[in-house]
Amino acid sequence: MGVLLPLTGSLEVRAGLLWRESVGDVLREERVGRGERLSDVAGRAGVSAQYLSEIERGLKDPSSEMLHAIAGALELEVPDVARRAASGVEAMLSTSVMVLAA
Repeated sequence: MGVLLPLTGSLEVRAGLLWRESVGDVLREERVGRGERLSDVAGRAGVSAQYLSEIERGLKDPSSEMLHAIAGALELEVPDVARRAASGVEAMLSTSVMVLAA
């Protein structure tokens, strides 16, 4: 059980993309840029088109094994996907900071 501490001063809240949303954006951008259908990439990755769609829309957080399979189906390496996703999150964070007074 954690310890509850009172909030004093101001609390900075960063609104932005979740990691799974940014990863999904990268995968969708790559797939669409290559002119491929969901079913084509999903078939090569060994996942259903519905599951790939949910990942692309940021609704599902793929396991490392699934991410490896999907990245491979798009001829990408997982570190490349991670770098691109991180850039997306950083860009969103740098433009959306709110400060809440306590």
